[in-house]
Amino acid sequence: MEHILDTFLNYLVIEKGLAANSIESYGRDLRTYLDWLKKSGVDKVEAISQAQVLAYLTWLKKSGLASGSRARSLSALRNFHKFLLAEGFSPRDPTLLLESPRTLRSLPRLLSQQEVEALLAAPTGDDPLARRDRAMLEVLYATGLRVSELVGLKLGDINREMGCLSTLGKGKKQRLIPLGELAMSALAEYLADGRNGLKPQAGCHYLFLNRRGRGLSRQGFWKILRRNATKAGIGTEIYPHMLRHSFATHLLEHGADLRAVQVMLGHADISTTQIYTHVLQARLKQVHQQYHPRG
Repeated sequence: MEHILDTFLNYLVIEKGLAANSIESYGRDLRTYLDWLKKSGVDKVEAISQAQVLAYLTWLKKSGLASGSRARSLSALRNFHKFLLAEGFSPRDPTLLLESPRTLRSLPRLLSQQEVEALLAAPTGDDPLARRDRAMLEVLYATGLRVSELVGLKLGDINREMGCLSTLGKGKKQRLIPLGELAMSALAEYLADGRNGLKPQAGCHYLFLNRRGRGLSRQGFWKILRRNATKAGIGTEIYPHMLRHSFATHLLEHGADLRAVQVMLGHADISTTQIYTHVLQARLKQVHQQYHPRG
């Protein structure tokens, strides 16, 4: 079964073009599934029944796994068994009639516009690292990029004449996103007086570099973000996706079209973007309760 799993993961890479993070998630969920099956006495994929899939999902629930995580796991199982059926590894798909666990979608956490302004002003000084940090934070808030997209930017992805950048999102889908004047200005300063000061390694074309002149990692940016959040006096725990959530919500607050926000975020489905309209509704309700005399 391990060999078949490797075949499936290769299929996701080559045929579906999924990102490394998605492949890692599939592998983790499916290895847990196959390990459970082996302990239950099932060592061939063609022997897996619907009853065993249901028993596995019950085991996940009893283990304390949240409904959202169980829904993600079932999605991985569906795609795996669909592949097994299509490729002739199994005569049936035991997940065909199963329903996904109901999930309560929590509203994303975000920063206020005042907190964002404080965060963007946190990197001070004219040294290469300060210029890099200012540029990264400005670009992230201006575009709503995922952190993996941000650290994956290359020099050629920036179009300074058009004032936009190009990025490859989930599913290898390319999109163009406007940068805005302040982000372009911060980028221009970094490219003029910052990036070369970090002494790029030969052949390194990444836009944002670490102290060793190589491409910055996701973990490296996370540390940069937390350090500057502390300087900005932001008391809540912060993570990179909060700037993406803030980008989308602040655009909608100022009258942006939901479809335009969907395109900039790179969401395949408009329903994913609609979560930000719920954020707006919750905030409006909070403001009404706080300030209306009969709230």
